[in-house]
Amino acid sequence: MAPMPQAARGPKIPEAGYLVEELADGVFFVGDDSFYNMMFVVTDEGVIVVDAPPTLGHKILRAIRDVTSHPITDVVYTHQHSDHVEAMSVYPGDVPRYAHRITAERLARLGDPDRPQATHVFDDTLTIEAGDHSLRLDYKGPNHAEGNIFVYAPTQHVLMLVDVIFPGWVPFSNLALSANVPGFVEAQEQALEYPFEHLVGGHVNRPGTPEDVRTQIEYMNDLRTTAEAALSSVDLNEIMAPIDTANAWAVFKTYLDAVAARTADEIVPRWVDRLGGADLFTLPNAWAMAEALRLDYGRMGPFGIAP
Repeated sequence: MAPMPQAARGPKIPEAGYLVEELADGVFFVGDDSFYNMMFVVTDEGVIVVDAPPTLGHKILRAIRDVTSHPITDVVYTHQHSDHVEAMSVYPGDVPRYAHRITAERLARLGDPDRPQATHVFDDTLTIEAGDHSLRLDYKGPNHAEGNIFVYAPTQHVLMLVDVIFPGWVPFSNLALSANVPGFVEAQEQALEYPFEHLVGGHVNRPGTPEDVRTQIEYMNDLRTTAEAALSSVDLNEIMAPIDTANAWAVFKTYLDAVAARTADEIVPRWVDRLGGADLFTLPNAWAMAEALRLDYGRMGPFGIAP
């Protein structure tokens, strides 16, 4: 494995097992050494919590008590994935729980007691007004998950967008296992439409900045351009020579693996010293990008319309 670049190095986690950092007036980032994070907002009425990664679990409650004695008054789901919200049951059961309609439907279908049902559901935009603070919840379409939302504190200029931006790192494997790759790509540009100064991304052990978003967009543009070229430049006849072409899955696997490998071979040297994990996850990211180019963007390469 390549050495971690400086951009991927976050602050040391205290012996308590979690880090609490005030990003702006009343908005706090909580992270741990499992590379998960969330945020909470302290108002003059109480505390708004957003997500509850199980690796943090009850440490979230201790982090809140480190800075305030106010009670938790509101709970926000960014989306339904258990690695970010499986500890929602540690919060009081009688407070409002906000989620996009798609997320609420997923939660109802899952019936997981550790991910209690949403009580306040919205479709496009909802603003939580809490004393001297507000938190805006925006849905801009499917990205990493079908109901994944943008959470914005307008006064403090803090944005939370989970599983889309990975400050200092390339996206997690297979473009973060996104439900909608075009939406995942677009969400990165949509993030820059907010005048934010600090970003909470749900992963890695430090908050992000607008520059982190621009760097990831640069990586994604490079990945897309290189993969698109590889879809056409890989010689199908050459790579199929040792393959039993009657085996349909062998044909597609060989072709897509070759496209991903050619893409990664070009991309990794350009990024290994800039973003963490470039040597580890660029290959599966290239595979996911190649499939998105074929299936979503219509770049079919040798499998295009027959003459």
